[in-house]
Amino acid sequence: MNIKKIKALFFTLIPLLGYSQNNPLALWYTKPASQWEETLPLGNGRLGIMPDGGIESEKLVLNDITLWSGSPQDANNYKAYTFLPQIRELLLANKNSDAEKLINDNFVCTGPGSGSGDGANVQFGCYQVLGNMTLNFDYKTKSKATNYSRNLDLQTALASTQFTIDGVTYKREYFAGFGDDILFVKLSSSKKGKLNFTVHLDRPEHFKTINDSNNSLVMTGQLNNGIDGKGMKYKAKVKAKTTDGTALYTNNTIEIKNATEVVLYISAGTNFKDQNFESAVDKTLDAALQKKFQNQKKKHIENYQKLFNRVALNFGKSTKNALPTNERLDAFMKDPDSDTALPVLFYQYGRYLSISSTRVGLLPPNLQGLWAHQVQTPWNGDYHLDVNVQMNHWALETANLSELNLPLKDLVKEMVPYGEKTAKAYYNADGWVAHVITNVWGFTEPGESASWGIAKAGSGWLCNNLWNHYLYTNDQAYLAEIYPIIKGAAQFYNSMLVKDPETGWLVTSPSVSPENSFFMENGQDAHVCMGPTIDNQIVRELFNNVINASAKLGLDNDLRIELEKRLKLLPPSGIISPDGRIQEWLKPYKEPDPQHRHVSHLYGLYPAPLITPESTPDLAEAAKKTLEVRGDDGPSWSIAYKMLFWSRLKEGNRAYKLFKTILRPTLATNINYGAGGGVYPNLLSAGPPFQIDGNFGATAGIGEMLIQSHAGFIELLPAMPDAWLKEGEVKGLKAEGNFTINIKWDKGKVTKYEILSPTPTKVKVKVNGELKEITSSKL
Repeated sequence: MNIKKIKALFFTLIPLLGYSQNNPLALWYTKPASQWEETLPLGNGRLGIMPDGGIESEKLVLNDITLWSGSPQDANNYKAYTFLPQIRELLLANKNSDAEKLINDNFVCTGPGSGSGDGANVQFGCYQVLGNMTLNFDYKTKSKATNYSRNLDLQTALASTQFTIDGVTYKREYFAGFGDDILFVKLSSSKKGKLNFTVHLDRPEHFKTINDSNNSLVMTGQLNNGIDGKGMKYKAKVKAKTTDGTALYTNNTIEIKNATEVVLYISAGTNFKDQNFESAVDKTLDAALQKKFQNQKKKHIENYQKLFNRVALNFGKSTKNALPTNERLDAFMKDPDSDTALPVLFYQYGRYLSISSTRVGLLPPNLQGLWAHQVQTPWNGDYHLDVNVQMNHWALETANLSELNLPLKDLVKEMVPYGEKTAKAYYNADGWVAHVITNVWGFTEPGESASWGIAKAGSGWLCNNLWNHYLYTNDQAYLAEIYPIIKGAAQFYNSMLVKDPETGWLVTSPSVSPENSFFMENGQDAHVCMGPTIDNQIVRELFNNVINASAKLGLDNDLRIELEKRLKLLPPSGIISPDGRIQEWLKPYKEPDPQHRHVSHLYGLYPAPLITPESTPDLAEAAKKTLEVRGDDGPSWSIAYKMLFWSRLKEGNRAYKLFKTILRPTLATNINYGAGGGVYPNLLSAGPPFQIDGNFGATAGIGEMLIQSHAGFIELLPAMPDAWLKEGEVKGLKAEGNFTINIKWDKGKVTKYEILSPTPTKVKVKVNGELKEITSSKL
């Protein structure tokens, strides 16, 4: 789409959005952050910075998306496949607990695996904080600060802090450059020469800080690779540019004296795929220092807005913008329908976080996106393949950020050779497989415990994300690129399926339904099974997609014919249990935890299009009963997933109920597997602890409430709650088929809409309950 047209679409909507002195697309506060979960996340897809806005001392947490401990490894057990016949025999004999023991002894990864989520110092590794930059201030007075405010503007990706001491107004401005690939912190005082502070760099371990000969503050180090300690190297470099005053580089600090304005330039990098990273850090910083700050800030905003300004959204007027964000969350809990602008802010915040935490050519956002403040991040800050990394990308296509799906494609493409070894080692199978966890080193082996580690939905689930990007873009070159990936995943499942003698269906064996368990008839608690529903749904969807792709590309006719035959032998998209729910397993086992956080057996409802109210009404009703028993609470990502399910079921008010639960304020940071998810004051989602998938899942959920296009037609406002239907407008959403959608509504009815595409195309659209065929307008 033409950038000028995008800007025109966005800015014509500004009056409708009710812009005033209080920016509706800003987070703001009247005091500094008291814990990391209150700081403001900034990022340019590679580098991140989170300032706490402290007055006497400010801590700014720094991140680099590529900074991982650990190293490439081969943790495959190459004798595992020899135990496969015995494992399968035990499962056929309903000796699931014996099969699980055999798997734990002979069919998991070798060595410590992920360290049970504590993998910073084993070979699996961990995503880690780059470091902390601390500014200690001397105001030459004991007077307290007044008129304090700090904010994050989503429209410009700029954060700021401002306060007054003894009549002097101090301002700080922060951004992660989308023009120059560095971090910026600008400090100023309203009166001449009032800035006096020191700059320090450190991290919890593996660091050395010096002042180099080039008048810079430099921190370097090497993380643990899990073998000999010689893992990934990193470098962070800070230089100050002052207006009057002095900058002294001494005692491994920078000391600023009597300045009026200071800009701190922070450059950083690692040797992840760049052995010349040290000189690159220097060159990037030197180049930035040659430019004017105002020009850099302008370029940053321009480049960021090329992505952010593609979508504008409004749910009507709100008077709650004047409240600080933390107070606004509290008010929303008491009277959510009176603040229709907060859901808009949260939706655009999700888009902002996506833009800020990944970029084409780099890594996808991990469990914490880009932002971590620990050496041992929760669950290693890795890529969980049983919902989490997939959820990180669900919002992107509808939210008109399609290219941000490409880093995930790159990660998966690089996993394939590792996954081929794993497929042979454990299943003596063709193709490639990934299980539950992966990292930047290509880990595809089963996890270290059978109870969760042998789930094999990961590779097929990733293929859903890859295929979805094609559906939205119609990019034939992209389809040709991903075809070997999805073909290899299908070949794996095809070659390892076995016949279930009770039903005659072809199923996976052994497997698990992600992280969940069931009761056997003898009362034993078991995890390992044959053919969990999620596997059956993923295999069915994947085979269909490979069949379609091979036909479009004119490739592999024999494979296409074989997969078409195999499709007829797979279990149906869902089995309805005696109590009316969709079964999670081949048999209607009793559940130890009916409210379990995972709802994997509804994969066919979302993200797959196998279950819809139109095509499979009985399964859709069974899905509702499944969700009723599962309950609405859980970690934030689980709540977001249920919000998506209810949206696909066209139950807008129920989806809204889940959304309100997601916005439940919390400061908790404990590891949580049950009820209690919510958001922190900075709107980052809480499991707890912080996991970014809750943000991205809820953003996807709002997108599904506004538009759906998976069922063979585009439906406008398919799952809107009553609270958002009074009036509103959205511009720039995307639908499958590379359509751009603009909608305006009033009193529950669509009053105006546009369907745009690069070439005028016939398309079915459902508007106000009426299905019609129209020709799209040229974009």
